[in-house]
Amino acid sequence: MTRRLTALIAAAVLGAVLVPDPAAAARQPAPAPAKAPAKTVTKVTTKSSARARAMWLWSAADPAAVVPWATAQGVKEIFVAVPWQPTAAQLARLKDLRTRTLAAGIRLSALGGDPSWALDPASAVAWRKRATATGLFDGIHLDVEPYLLPGWRTDQRRIVEGYLAMLDAVRAAGPEPLEADVPFWLATVPAGNGNLADAVIARVHAITVMSYRDSATGVIDVGADLLARAQSASRPARLAAETQPLADCAYCTFAASSRSGLAGQLSTVDAAAARFSSFNGVAVHDYDSWTRLR
Repeated sequence: MTRRLTALIAAAVLGAVLVPDPAAAARQPAPAPAKAPAKTVTKVTTKSSARARAMWLWSAADPAAVVPWATAQGVKEIFVAVPWQPTAAQLARLKDLRTRTLAAGIRLSALGGDPSWALDPASAVAWRKRATATGLFDGIHLDVEPYLLPGWRTDQRRIVEGYLAMLDAVRAAGPEPLEADVPFWLATVPAGNGNLADAVIARVHAITVMSYRDSATGVIDVGADLLARAQSASRPARLAAETQPLADCAYCTFAASSRSGLAGQLSTVDAAAARFSSFNGVAVHDYDSWTRLR
């Protein structure tokens, strides 16, 4: 898959940060929408703007190019991949990125994850502590996709329990807020006496829903369930749009769109999702493929 190839290249450059592939999650059927809560929910105070953008940055792109692009696109937070143990050159680049994002008023979150962390919380915690020890980051952004583990179908309960324990451990490891990438169908997975979506939302400060579809209608249709669940829990939730080509899931990406076409679709998402007090804007995956749109 295209993102898997990109991940392998990024791992070589960034010091073996492993990047799960979203296409497997994106192809799943949407769960039944959650019933909207009857009571009025106070808007989440961390929400800066319903139209604010975020983006993933997996590559070693030059901060001098990244930050002006982000500013022009209305990006207010960048999730930047942080290696397990940055080299001097990698750390210098992250420091440069931090300096520039601070000047531009953009939050910078440490991005990392590996499916194996679902069964190895110590590694997840160690990565977090190394990342935050640099003093460069406003938050932690986890992309741990446990359903990519070989045992997901045969030993799902153990993996789910391990994944939740990992989230608890990472959250407790430091004061920086924790946000997690989640597939839109997460509520279809059992967890304890409920479902995995609600269990995850209860353990993190915010979620980013991998609502990967090739239209605003599609993004809203698959993302509404988790927006409603996050609203009920008073947690911020972003929706997300994919821009990488996905050969095995063409309807999961805006790769065939133009930049202006994507901007129009995301504005439609903003308007449609505004009915949820949890809606915290749209995150775009990722910087490199977004800049390559015609």
